[in-house]
Amino acid sequence: MKKLTNKKLERQRRHARIRTKVSGTASCPRLCVFRSNKHIHAQIIDDVKGVTLVSCSSVELKLANGSNIEAAKQIGAEIAKRAKAAKITNVVFDRGGYIYHGRVAALAEAAREAGLEF
Repeated sequence: MKKLTNKKLERQRRHARIRTKVSGTASCPRLCVFRSNKHIHAQIIDDVKGVTLVSCSSVELKLANGSNIEAAKQIGAEIAKRAKAAKITNVVFDRGGYIYHGRVAALAEAAREAGLEF
């Protein structure tokens, strides 16, 4: 008999596979993206210490529509600005189990344009 799964569980499994290969350090932390139906969140994390260094979300910025590509671009630019203020220039990108497309790609490209290197 076939085992039942759902989209959230499949994404979590993909993310776990990605996390075996992608890890953040103090010199090169991890830029992690979480995307929901209404909002998008980004965090820069040092996995060695287990702390979030910088974070930003569409909830925090009080965007009218946090679930579109324009919001993702704003979050990408803001996370890069905050990372520069925290003296972070290099990061490793963690797409969180999502495909590199749409909002996730827009956030990454905006962060690159604003000065983050990955």
